[in-house]
Amino acid sequence: MRRRAGLVMAGVVALAWGEWLNRRWSRTLVGNGWGASGAGPGTGTEAVVVLGFRNPQPTANVINRWRVRAGMRSITAGDGARETRLIFSGGAIGSGAAEARLMADYAKSELGYDGTVLLEDRSATTWENIENVIPLIEDVDRIKIVSQPAHALKARAYLRRQRPDLAQRLVNAADYRSGEWMLVKPLLALYGLWTLRGLDADERRGSL
Repeated sequence: MRRRAGLVMAGVVALAWGEWLNRRWSRTLVGNGWGASGAGPGTGTEAVVVLGFRNPQPTANVINRWRVRAGMRSITAGDGARETRLIFSGGAIGSGAAEARLMADYAKSELGYDGTVLLEDRSATTWENIENVIPLIEDVDRIKIVSQPAHALKARAYLRRQRPDLAQRLVNAADYRSGEWMLVKPLLALYGLWTLRGLDADERRGSL
């Protein structure tokens, strides 16, 4: 009985730790929502950049489908935003279709999205994701990067390294929700710690 109680407690702690760490990552290296032109939160122009996950099959896989949904729920609601562009970023694996194209097809055909969609279909790494979308986001007031929280944080850090002026426009995306993916969040947290090992301490802390 005591051993079972200990295992239950360890499981609860692991779940809480995974939830907390993913939440913290989702709020790191983002601003307060005021755009480059002085547009307040909910107004002005925005770019929602959805990063692709390796996808050798001919349709969007479960990870990319989730990222598309997270990107769509990250779009500012209401009439305040003059323009939102949904940008899918990711190249092809082998001779298959580009991740960006598969995600766009899913957004349009399965989810019925009819807003502005742009594709960046050449990148093979997170660094290239950011490098290649920069021309598509230079003129917007706010930038949201969508992926699993650790991956999105890594991408925001890369934007800060490549274009610190644009990093000042980063705001929260809706790629973290309490309780979502809860059972696997401890594994995502462990993997995230490994993927973020190359970031500087101030990048992990989140001072823009």
